[in-house]
Amino acid sequence: MSEKKIRVLIAKPGLDGHDRGAKVIARALRDAGMEVIYTGLRQTPEMIASAAAQEDVDVIGLSILSGAHNVLCPELIKLLRAKGIDDVPVVIGGIIPEADIPDLKKAGVAGVFLPGTSTQEIVDFIRDLAQRRHAQATRS
Repeated sequence: MSEKKIRVLIAKPGLDGHDRGAKVIARALRDAGMEVIYTGLRQTPEMIASAAAQEDVDVIGLSILSGAHNVLCPELIKLLRAKGIDDVPVVIGGIIPEADIPDLKKAGVAGVFLPGTSTQEIVDFIRDLAQRRHAQATRS
């Protein structure tokens, strides 16, 4: 029996229209053997939370270049919790000022990836998050 593939939702919240980085990460995750669901551009937190619930994902990855991360990330995490999806980690990448990272982590973001982060580092981080989530689910 083969191991269940890690399922990752990649989303572009807000009005940002640049998705090259999200597509690069999606490809790297696929190349690493993960199943990737890419929701496309201009997603609302509500759309992302609904997609995460429907797709039964292990990790949610957001690509944000618009500067709206301090609003969009906490809103998404609040919506996920309201839907009972409080065990799916959220990671973000993009143009994130380092000064914002502590507040994002306090809001529940599991990881923040800035420009220049290697795709392998992101793959390893997501794989570790998913494995911890599966281990915790097995114990429950």
